[in-house]
Amino acid sequence: MVSSTLTTYKFPRFSSMRLMRTLGTLFLLTNLVCLGMASERPNVILILTDDQGYGDMSCHGNPWLKTPNLDRLASQGVRLEDYHVDPACTPTRAALMTGRYSSRVGAWTTTQGRQLLNPEKVTMADVFAASGYRTGMFGKWHLGDTWPYAPRFRGFQNVVRHLAGGIDEIGNPIGNDYFDDTYHRNGVAENISGYCTDVFFEECERMISQSSEQPFFVYLPLNAMHSPHTVASKYSAPFIADGHSEERSKFFGQIINFDENLGRLLECLESQQLSDNTIVIFMGDNGTAKGASGRMPEDGFNAGMRGRKGSVYEGGHRVACFVRWPAKLESGRKIDELTSCRDWLPTLIEWCNLDVAKGTHFDGQSIAGLLEGRGDEWPDRTMVVQRQSDRPTLELSPKKYGMPHYAVMTQKWRLVDGELYDIIHDPGQKKNIAAEHSDVVGKLQSRYEKHFADVFATDANYTRFQLGAPEENPTRLTVRDWHPTEGNVIWKQEQLGDDSLAINGFWAANVVRSGQYRIRLSRFPEDAPAAMNVRDVRLKIGDIEQTRIISPNDASVVFDMELPVGETLLQSWMTDATTNKQRGAYFANIEFMPPSISP
Repeated sequence: MVSSTLTTYKFPRFSSMRLMRTLGTLFLLTNLVCLGMASERPNVILILTDDQGYGDMSCHGNPWLKTPNLDRLASQGVRLEDYHVDPACTPTRAALMTGRYSSRVGAWTTTQGRQLLNPEKVTMADVFAASGYRTGMFGKWHLGDTWPYAPRFRGFQNVVRHLAGGIDEIGNPIGNDYFDDTYHRNGVAENISGYCTDVFFEECERMISQSSEQPFFVYLPLNAMHSPHTVASKYSAPFIADGHSEERSKFFGQIINFDENLGRLLECLESQQLSDNTIVIFMGDNGTAKGASGRMPEDGFNAGMRGRKGSVYEGGHRVACFVRWPAKLESGRKIDELTSCRDWLPTLIEWCNLDVAKGTHFDGQSIAGLLEGRGDEWPDRTMVVQRQSDRPTLELSPKKYGMPHYAVMTQKWRLVDGELYDIIHDPGQKKNIAAEHSDVVGKLQSRYEKHFADVFATDANYTRFQLGAPEENPTRLTVRDWHPTEGNVIWKQEQLGDDSLAINGFWAANVVRSGQYRIRLSRFPEDAPAAMNVRDVRLKIGDIEQTRIISPNDASVVFDMELPVGETLLQSWMTDATTNKQRGAYFANIEFMPPSISP
C-alpha cells in the first residue's frame, strides 16, 4: 500500500499572555482540521473524449471553437503539455486502465480480437474497488464485451455503456444512432432517451450525487467525438454558416455539446460541495479525427503538429490533459516534461492511498511530484508509441505499412520510423535530421527493438473468448472479432448486407467446460434477422467439423457439437446461393447445454 505523508506542524509554546495561548490553540485546531480534511481520500472523475485532438479547444488556440468549460478546467488545474497516448482508441484505453503498454496487455488495435484486455491484468477500477471506492463507468469501453472482459467484470460496480467500438457499430442493436438508443446497464439492455453524451454525463452526475460514506471513482470515456459525427443541428449549424464542411461542423458541434455537459458536471460538483476534494482529469484518446487533416497546415487547426488520428507523428498521440484538485494542486501551472496515460494509475495510487499487491509493476510512473510542483529532479524518459496490426512484427521499414508505425520519444528527440526530429526546435516535424545524428538514431532504434522484445516477450498468440463459462452463457461473437484469413473485418452495420464481400476469419476461443454446445451462426444479428441467401455452411472448431445444407431463405443455422475443454479456433464457411462466393458467418451464438436432469 502506498501511503501519503502528512506534514506535522509544531507551534511555539508561550509561557505568558493568555491571548497568545488562545491564538496558539486556535491555530493548532485549525491545522488539525485541515490535516483531517487532507487525510480524507479524494474522489476521482476521469474523463476521456474520443477523437478530440490537442487543438480541438479554444484554450489551445483553435480559431473557431469556443470551449469555455474546458478552458475553465485548464485554468483551474494543471496542464500537461507534453502528454502522450496511443494513436488509436483501444490501445489508449488499455494503457490507461492498467498503467502498462497496450502491447503488453493484449489490446493493441481496435478490432480483430486484439481489443480484448488480458483478463489477468489488474485494472484501475479493480484497484479502486479493492480500496473501498464506489466505482462507475459510463460510455465507451472498447476492451471486450463478453466475460471476463466487459467492465462489470473488471472492477466497475455501476456501468452504463454501449458495446463494441461505437454506438451504431456491429455488436450494438440495429437502429442505434446517438439519440434514444439501447445501452447496457450492468449487462442488461435498456432503452434510454436522450443524446449519447448527455446520457453518459447524466449517469455520472446521478452517481456522484448519491449519498455515501465511500469516495467514488468514475470513469467517463465518451464515444464523442467519434464518427458518425451525429449531433443536434443547433450545435453544427453555426459552423456550417461559417463555411466549414458538414462533417467538420458536426465534429465541432459534438465538442460544443461536450463542453456544455462538462460545465454542468463542474456545477454539480460545486452544488454537492465536492469540488475541493475531487480530482477531475480530462484527456483525449488520440489525435484529432476531423479538426485537421494532419498534412496541410491550412486545413483545419492542429496546433502546428504533424499527423492526426492513427499517425505516430506528434499530432496522432500528443493530446490535451488537464487535472484539477483544488485541495492539493496550484491552478494555472503547466508541465512541460514528457508524460503519458500510463502514469495515471501509479499517480492515483499515491494520491488516493490505494491498496495494490506487493511487487506490482507499471510502465508508467507517478507524476504526483510534478503536478504538485515539488522540486524533485525529473529524469529524462524514453517512451514508445506503436501502431500495430493483428499480428505484430518488428519491421523498421516505413514502406511495409505505407505509414509511420512506431515512434521513440525523449524530451528532445522523436525517432519516427527511422526519421529523426528535434521536437524542441522543430515541433512540426518538418526536417528529418537523421543523417546528421546517426548516433542518436542508432541509440533510439536500439531502444525500440529492446522495447518490442520486452512487451511481446510473454505474449500469447491470442487473447481468447471464453466459451461455456457459468458467469455468461451463451457467448456472442461478431465479425469485428475475427482474426482475418480473407479480406478484412467489417464493423459498420450497413456492411452486413454487402453481397460483394467475400471475407472470412476465425475466432480464437477457449472452451471452459466440456460438454454439449449449441452454436447458432447467422449473417445478420438476432434483432434484425434476414435471409442469408446461403446454400451450405461448414463449421470447424479445432479438429471437429460439420457441414449443413440449408435453404437460401434461412436466417440462421444451428450446429450441436460435443466440445472438449481447451484452447481452440472457430471458423465457418458459408457459400452464397447466387454468386458461389464464400464468406464466414458474421455472428455466432455459442451456448453450453447443461446435461438434462432425470426425474
